[in-house]
Amino acid sequence: MSEARTVRAAAAQIAPDLDSAGGTLDKVCAWIDDAAARGIELLVFPETLVPYYPYFSFVRAPAFSGPDHLALYQRAVTVPGPEIDRVAERARRHGMVVVLGVNERDRGTLYNTQVVLDADGRLLLKRRKITPTYHERMIWGQGDGSGLQVVDSAVGRIGALACWEHYNPLARYALMTQHEEIHCAQFPGSMVGQVFADQIQAAMRHHAAESGCFVVNATGWLEDHQISAITDDPAQQKALRGGCMTMIVSPEGKVLGEPVTEGEGLCVADLDLALILKRKRMMDSVGHYARPELLSLLIDRRPAATFHDRHPIHGPDGDAAEALSRSNDDEQQAWPLQPTAHQ
Repeated sequence: MSEARTVRAAAAQIAPDLDSAGGTLDKVCAWIDDAAARGIELLVFPETLVPYYPYFSFVRAPAFSGPDHLALYQRAVTVPGPEIDRVAERARRHGMVVVLGVNERDRGTLYNTQVVLDADGRLLLKRRKITPTYHERMIWGQGDGSGLQVVDSAVGRIGALACWEHYNPLARYALMTQHEEIHCAQFPGSMVGQVFADQIQAAMRHHAAESGCFVVNATGWLEDHQISAITDDPAQQKALRGGCMTMIVSPEGKVLGEPVTEGEGLCVADLDLALILKRKRMMDSVGHYARPELLSLLIDRRPAATFHDRHPIHGPDGDAAEALSRSNDDEQQAWPLQPTAHQ
C-alpha cells in the first residue's frame, strides 16, 4: 500500500460528439493534452463516452431505435484496436493513467466497457459492465467476472465500476478484497434530474468510506442542442437533463475539489495516499473488520464461454473417452482462495 505519495487526479465532465464517427475521440485526446499541462497524473472519463452513451434508448421506444442502434454499432470501437491505440499513445506521451468508457463491439454484440491505460500506454484492464441497467439491456450484452480485477498502475492500485454496478454490493466488495487504492467510477450524466446527481454523490461517498479508498467519478454532459437533436418532445427532453456529479472523494468520505454539475469541466484534486492507511486503521472492511467465518464472497472470474468443443479420445486400454480439447475460454485460470473472498 502506498503511504507517502500524492497523486494529482481529475475527473472529466465532457459532452460527446453525437454527429461524427471520430469526433468524441478527438475531444478525448485534446482533453488529455490539456490535463497534462495541469500536471494531472490520472484522468477519468465518463461511461461509454466513446463514441457516446446511447441516450436515445432512454427516451425512444425500441421499435423506433433501430437506425440509432445500428449507427452506434458502426461507430463503436474494438479493444484493443486503433482508437484505443490512439489514446494509449497520448497516455504514454504524457505519462498519464487514463480510464476511458467505450462502446466496445465484439462482432455482433456491443458492450459497456471500461478501459484502464497505464502511464506507459499499456492496456492494464478491459472490463465489461456485468449487468446493463433497464433500457441499456436493449443495447449491450452482459459482462462477466473476468473484469472484476484491481490492477497495479503508475498511480496505485485501480479498480473500476460503471454506474449502477455501484448498487451491487458484492461487485464492490470483489474490488475491495483486492485492496483498491483508487476507485474509478463512471456514469452517463444528463439523465433523470437532480435525484440522480444526489444518488451518485451518496454512492460515491459511501464506497470511499466503506472501501477506504479514493473515488474519482466522471459523469457525461449533453448540450441543449444535443438534447434537442435526440428528441423534440419537451417531456422527454426533461429526462435528459440533470444527473451530473463529477467528483472526487477521500477514503474518509470527504468531497475533494469542486464537483462539476453543470457544463463541461474538470474536477481536480491531489490524493494523499497516506489517508488510506489512516482510514483502514479504524475500519478495514476486508481485514480486521471482516468476519470471514460468518460472511464471505465467492467470485467466479472465469470468462464466459459460449462453446466447449469435446471429442472422443482413446485411453491405454483402447476404450473411448470424452475429453475437452478446446473452448473459447482456454485461458481460464484457477484462482486461489482468499480469507474473505472465495475466488
